[in-house]
Amino acid sequence: MSAQIISGKEVSAQVRERLKTDVEQMKLQDPNFRPGLVVLQVGDRDDSNLYISMKLKAAAEIGINATHMRLPESATEEEVLHSITEVNENSSIHGLIVQLPLDSIHKIDTEKVTNAVAPEKDVDGLTSINAGKLSRGDLGDCFIPCTPNGCMELIRQTGVSVAGKKAVVIGRSKIVGAPMHDLLLWNNATVTTCHSKTVDLPGEVSKADILVVGIGKAEMVKGEWIKKGAVVIDCGINHVPDETKANGKRVVGDVDYASAKERAGFITPVPGGVGPMTVAMLMANTVLSATRFLESHRPGKWNISYTKLNLQMPVPSDIVISRSCVPKPIGRLAREVGLLSDEVELYGQTKAKVQLNIIKRLQAQPDGKYVVVTGITPTPLGEGKSTTTIGLVQALGAQMKLNVFACVRQPSQGPTFGIKGGAAGGGYSQVIPMEEFNLHLTGDIHAITAANNLVAAAVDARMFHESTQTDKALYNRLVPLIGGERKFSPVQINRLKKLGIEKTDPSTLTEEEVTRFARLDMEPSSVTWQRVLDTNDRFLRKITIGQSPTEKGHTREAQFDITVASEIMAVLALTSSLQDMRQRLARMVVATSRGGVPITTEDLGVSGALAVLMKDAIKPNLMQTLEGTPVFVHAGPFANIAHGNSSILADKIALKLVGPEGFVVTEAGFGADIGMEKFFNIKCRYSGLRPHVVVLVATVRALKMHGGGQTVTAGMPLPKEYIEENLELLEKGCSNMRKQIENAQHFGVPVVVAVNAFKTDTGAELDLVCRVAKAAGAFDAVRCSHWAEGGAGAVALGQAVQRASEAPSEFKFLYDLELPIADKIRIIAQKIYGADDIELLPEAQHKVELYTKQGFSKLPICMAKTHLSLSHEADKKGVPTGFILPIRDIRASVGSGFLFPLVGTMPTIPGLPTRPCFYDIDLDPETEQVNGLF
Repeated sequence: MSAQIISGKEVSAQVRERLKTDVEQMKLQDPNFRPGLVVLQVGDRDDSNLYISMKLKAAAEIGINATHMRLPESATEEEVLHSITEVNENSSIHGLIVQLPLDSIHKIDTEKVTNAVAPEKDVDGLTSINAGKLSRGDLGDCFIPCTPNGCMELIRQTGVSVAGKKAVVIGRSKIVGAPMHDLLLWNNATVTTCHSKTVDLPGEVSKADILVVGIGKAEMVKGEWIKKGAVVIDCGINHVPDETKANGKRVVGDVDYASAKERAGFITPVPGGVGPMTVAMLMANTVLSATRFLESHRPGKWNISYTKLNLQMPVPSDIVISRSCVPKPIGRLAREVGLLSDEVELYGQTKAKVQLNIIKRLQAQPDGKYVVVTGITPTPLGEGKSTTTIGLVQALGAQMKLNVFACVRQPSQGPTFGIKGGAAGGGYSQVIPMEEFNLHLTGDIHAITAANNLVAAAVDARMFHESTQTDKALYNRLVPLIGGERKFSPVQINRLKKLGIEKTDPSTLTEEEVTRFARLDMEPSSVTWQRVLDTNDRFLRKITIGQSPTEKGHTREAQFDITVASEIMAVLALTSSLQDMRQRLARMVVATSRGGVPITTEDLGVSGALAVLMKDAIKPNLMQTLEGTPVFVHAGPFANIAHGNSSILADKIALKLVGPEGFVVTEAGFGADIGMEKFFNIKCRYSGLRPHVVVLVATVRALKMHGGGQTVTAGMPLPKEYIEENLELLEKGCSNMRKQIENAQHFGVPVVVAVNAFKTDTGAELDLVCRVAKAAGAFDAVRCSHWAEGGAGAVALGQAVQRASEAPSEFKFLYDLELPIADKIRIIAQKIYGADDIELLPEAQHKVELYTKQGFSKLPICMAKTHLSLSHEADKKGVPTGFILPIRDIRASVGSGFLFPLVGTMPTIPGLPTRPCFYDIDLDPETEQVNGLF
């Protein structure tokens, strides 16, 4: 009786259908995901091209995104290895096949090239690591070479159990024989491998219940050698002469098929047996690799290690604590939180930038819980918002084992060298290394300085050139003759379209169109764009520019702001993508023309260059806390004249990474009336994100000041009411906390009050604050000791935040953007500050009319007001009442997307004190350690 034919064509078709279904299931989980395969070929051999075309066709049918990477025969070993490295680091590729042989005119070490493939992408199963795992029996943690894997699938199709059978493998190649032996062995067969030196090959074959042949000799194994009823798998492909065929030859295997099928129970034909299975199993390995990738990189699935704190009493200085903790290598932290290698740009061992393409990869994933940390009205005593933010994430992460990200602002360097103080938190709740955090970081602020000052230079240069040239001369220089022709740049085409001039040939513009195009006609007194510097320097608050004789008398009064006050910083914080940033940068208004038209950076022609300067700054910076939880440090806009919040991009990426059960904790600058109000009304409008919880930070000492305590002078001993129990003063000051709780409730979000405890606080005082907070409508109020204890001291806060995040809430904005400018300002003044009304002074009234005419009236409002009081008078503590809020002026940050009314006067660049802290700062030349910074 003839053997049953095991059809590789039929089985491979079944495998492909199964794989097709698997890929469809992946797409249901993530519509943007497709398994990726690269076939790397060196040279142009016809047989290799045939095999590759078969693989690409099979991949396309299944839904695998397959790419043929072809290198010329002139490719060197180094070039081949470089190409492999690129594919290894590409997270969208899950399988890499190096097509052998490598057809190069140069000598290439095939073993070296094969082993350069990342083991997790080695879908051919040929690297030493995968071969080693197979030989050890780690079948679930390796890739099995495709031909042996296909052979096993064919054996399974017979229904014959491998366990306990005697198996013989003829051939010991790395591709077939050796792995086939291991595969049968670990499927519990008793295996003998035969080869060219085997004595009595027919005798060995006759013992085999299962026979796999891959020796490369045509019809070498005869039927009479085969045990009756055996399973015969023929891996051979040989060509023998056959005059009946058009090409004069036919394909046969290593087994004499005609005689073997009379004795075997099952047998594979050649062709149509093992051959089709090889390609099918290659596809199966690719889909398996993609499945493993999805499983290991499932959003929210973190395998993170935390850093154990070595708490000391008394608590050492911040810098001593920071240096006592060795941070994890930042690349390791990136992997722990689900970032891929090609999504991270390392800046040394402690900081990295994260690529924006992660947003596309994770866009289908649900967000985590969103928490904003704010505070009562600030006092010189400090409330510890940054410390509480870091303590809370250390509690949620290292203590409660929840996925959590902190998203904080990058601090300006100005105060670092002026008035001592950083923004990395403090005590045992810090971002580390604090020197890196508070100094250059990755250069984002420097990029903003360069971009801002390029605009300033462009403004003055344009006014100078327009005042010294005729229309024709100006036009000819703006559109120069190059190679005999004039050509508009893309940014100039944009200006023409804005002017309604639908022309692209510079020679076709009329005289009137030339004038309109070339002349911005800026009114010097209307220029609102200032130069910036990230240094405290009071003597730059008002300057005269253009005094050199070369400027021909074109002088004007100007000023410097500190870099974090630049509109470009606010643009960075509020942007949602590279394209959005480019558009926002283009919309920034720098002046008004004499005809009343707003002049933008796009009109100046500088907007594209700004995007180039900002292309790296837009990527969030990854750091870590003392306890090893991740932190995004990105953007740092002023909290009084800008909106005072870290970037939307950092928040969005973090919310995807933590997963639906995780938390993202961000901090809003100054008190709830300033940073939190802008967080909701500006940042949340542009991000589309909806917060789950507000954490309001308060201290007993600060509340006592709001209750009428003495003014505190830096460096002087604290008056006794701040270090002794005084419940009456404290209760009076709690009015400010009640008002800030009310302010948060205007937005429909649960409030948890964090009472940041100091050693001088008494139990009765802490209890009083918590009791008053709950009575005022807070979801909960808890005392915290994270400064002294790290995350362990904020566990109660973390638990309260977790509960509050599950409570029902109805988020709403404070005002409708369609309202007139004055009405929006009035709503903020009355509902948030407690003012009776507002007063628009003449310049402010003029700006209301101007911006309404220019089409800017529907922008949100960003109040520029003192942060030291709910009113416009910094010395008014507690909850001032009965006041009219004076609006001195209104300015437009059109690129950022808000109007900022000016309440009173505020310096936009700080000055240095009598004794700046740079007196204490130095560098140890031996250790390169920064001394005296904090």
